[in-house]
This record gives sequence, C-alpha cells and structure tokens, in this order.
Amino acid sequence: MGRMADAYVYFFTALDRSSGKLARSTRLATLAAIKSRGKPIMDTQTTVDETELDAAGFLVGRSVGGSVPGDEMRGEIRSLNLRATSRDREALKLNDSTDGAPKYLLRVESRELRKQAGQMQQDRRDIIAAESNDADAAIDPSGVCPDVG
Repeated sequence: MGRMADAYVYFFTALDRSSGKLARSTRLATLAAIKSRGKPIMDTQTTVDETELDAAGFLVGRSVGGSVPGDEMRGEIRSLNLRATSRDREALKLNDSTDGAPKYLLRVESRELRKQAGQMQQDRRDIIAAESNDADAAIDPSGVCPDVG
C-alpha cells in the first residue's frame, strides 16, 4: 500500500519579539516546522492532508479565530474531504484480487471521513443559522424605530 497523505499539525508557543513573552501561534505547523521556532502544544494536534501544507510545513488556507461563524469548520471540512479523496485515489491503484483487504480498508476510511465532513457541514449550517437568528432577534421585530414616534 502507498503512503497516506495525512500530516499532523499543532499550535505552538514561541517568543513574541515585540512583547518578549511566550505567545501561542496563530497558525498550525508540523513538528519539523515548529522545531526551530518554539514548543508544540501537543493537545492541539490536528490531522490534515499534506497538500494543505506550505513548503515550510505550515497549514495554509484555514481561518483560525475568525469572526465569521463556521469559518474554522469550513477548513476542517475541506481537510476531511481531501483526506477521503487521497484514500479513494490510493484504493484505485490497488488490485481487487491481490489487495482486497487494504483496498476495502481505504474505502471504509474514506466513507468515514466523508461522513464526518457531512456531519460537520450540518453542524456548521446550524451554527450559522443560530448566529443569524440571534442577530435577527436583536432587531425590533415590529420594524419601528424606537426613537421616531
């Protein structure tokens, strides 16, 4: 079986040059990328597809701590789908008669990753809808401006 395209990335602490204090990174990176920059925060481990990393080992194309609800989830959904696709691609390279078990496992993993992505997509829709409803509730439903009488 070929090499999976998963990579593990972490937030890390590093010295903030402006304040002189330790600060948490705003980007996720591989252990190799973090090695010379700071100390990984191991409980922030996230699995991503290696195509989401730049040449230095930093995760690209993900919003972290954004103000738009669900932005962080969109990147996670994308990553789950990329990882599923890499398994599908690997399974296509295998022969049913000689590689039946590994091929089956890749397809099961792919389905599970897509299932997780689908659930997360639904959760994201629910979060966005709830945020929208909260914003609407803050507006007077009568449409009458209280300062004008």
